[in-house]
Amino acid sequence: MITKLPLLQAFARQKEEIEQKELTQKQWINADRIVMLILFLSVIIGAIIFS
Repeated sequence: MITKLPLLQAFARQKEEIEQKELTQKQWINADRIVMLILFLSVIIGAIIFS
C-alpha cells in the first residue's frame, strides 16, 4: 500500500541509466563567463551593501 504512493515513486531508482553528455569547449567557456559575471556582480553589490 505504501509503496504505491506516487510521492515515493520519485525516490525510486530509475531502471534506465541516463547517459550524460560531456560539455564542449564552447559550453565550458560560456559557463565560465556566467560564473565570472555572477561573482563580479556579487562583489559590487556586496561592496555597496557593506560600505
